[in-house]
Parts: sequence; C-alpha cells; structure tokens
Amino acid sequence: MIELISESRCVKCNLCVNVCPTDVFDQGTDGIPVIARRDDCQTCFMCELYCPADAMYVSPLAEEREVVCESMLKERGLLGGYREKVGWGPGRRPVSAHEYMHQLAIRAIP
Repeated sequence: MIELISESRCVKCNLCVNVCPTDVFDQGTDGIPVIARRDDCQTCFMCELYCPADAMYVSPLAEEREVVCESMLKERGLLGGYREKVGWGPGRRPVSAHEYMHQLAIRAIP
C-alpha cells in the first residue's frame, strides 16, 4: 500500500497520478501529488516505478497500514527501493542476473 510521497524529493511531474490504475492520487495545489484514496491502492508499485526522483514508498504489506518515517526510509534506502531492485533509473541494473543477461541479449540483437 502507498505510504509516503517525499515532498523534499518530489519533482512535481505527476507521473504517479497518471500511471496509477486505481486513481489513488490527486494533483496537489502545490504540484505535489496527494494520496487521496489510499484504500484503493492495490500495491502494484507502478507509482514507485515511474517516479524519477525516488520520492515514493509503497509498502509490500498490502492489507495493513505501516507507520513510516521519511528519515528512516531514507536511511534504509527504501524510498524508491522497489524501482532500484528492478533496475529502473540511470546506472541501475536489475537484481536478477537472469534479467540483466536478458537485457544484454536484447541490446546485442541487430
């Protein structure tokens, strides 16, 4: 379930608003998205994947709220952590060696 949008990291691109399949977010008056319908979150991680600033934290605990603190999330590398694990973002590669090799093979095909 979506738990946090970091206001200090958010670049106000609103990609999360656009990619969310269950319309969880509203665009905030200051440009920073607002978690408007948290209970509609299906824990698909699309918002976190598309966030170019690693400003989102989606808890893998889909059924229960998790009390989170932004400083703790930063310290543990959890802001944008799912995005990092799947290799999205500049200079990143997927955790799975199989996925990494697959990406290399696709690039090698003329």
